Amino acid sequence: SMDKDLTETDISAIIEMALSDDVSFSSIKEQYGLSEDSVKKIMKKNITHNSYKHWRKRVKLFSDRRKHYK
Repeated sequence: SMDKDLTETDISAIIEMALSDDVSFSSIKEQYGLSEDSVKKIMKKNITHNSYKHWRKRVKLFSDRRKHYK
């Protein structure tokens, strides 16, 4: 799968992009070819459970507010 080829640097960059409120999942897909599910898996593996839960909540909140967010 795609995420086997990712370096530590890529993973850090992806996490940073995913955590940013200004970067959508489609931007990450354009740059890294990763689906939303793959991004979630990377996040789950690399940030704490608590951070992950907060992140999911925030993504949901933004999505409800803005149609095309993430």
